[in-house]
Amino acid sequence: MSKTDFVTPDNSAVVLIDYQPAMYQGVQSHDRLGVVHNVQVLAKAAQVFGLPIVLSTVAKDSFSGPFMPEVTELFPKIKVVDRTSINAWLDAGFRDALKATKRKKIILAGLWTEACVMFPSLDLLAAGYEVYVPTDACGDVTPEAHERAVTRLVQAGAVPVTSLQVLFELQQDWARGETYGGVMDILKAHSPYGIQVRFSKWALGEHASEGA
Repeated sequence: MSKTDFVTPDNSAVVLIDYQPAMYQGVQSHDRLGVVHNVQVLAKAAQVFGLPIVLSTVAKDSFSGPFMPEVTELFPKIKVVDRTSINAWLDAGFRDALKATKRKKIILAGLWTEACVMFPSLDLLAAGYEVYVPTDACGDVTPEAHERAVTRLVQAGAVPVTSLQVLFELQQDWARGETYGGVMDILKAHSPYGIQVRFSKWALGEHASEGA
């Protein structure tokens, strides 16, 4: 596979790391609500398109708290891999879950960018995976920390993307009716474009009423 190949439902998996209360508390690089929305874009995209997904937490019971329920409730059969390691790659359970996806294109996001995203991404790249990082679904303790981490990731070969870019890349064509409704639901719930979608439907409804 090549980085010029699109991410598709058949070649990609989603990995989401450490979306937990303690980790959100430290985020100062982004608006936290924006990150909350963007990670849901990724999770719901995985659900709509049937991508394998790996969820992981760090020190869930002793310090950081549970993975955000807005994501875990979408995947009730997925076991969240809890770790002691900052670097998820060091955890055998995480590596096993990743291997089980049987995918080499990994869409990986998490908190924080400079550690829990960058460390496993570097190891994934070294192991021959292609890593795509939706940077707007990540966050760090300062803008500089996030930016330096992204710079290092790019230098190492990771591909920076956005959450909506992943969604649109999976959809490709609005004529794909089997996923169209799910994609539009994601846009309505988690993007400014959702305002336009709602308004357009309302306007069309009003127009139809006037013409009746």
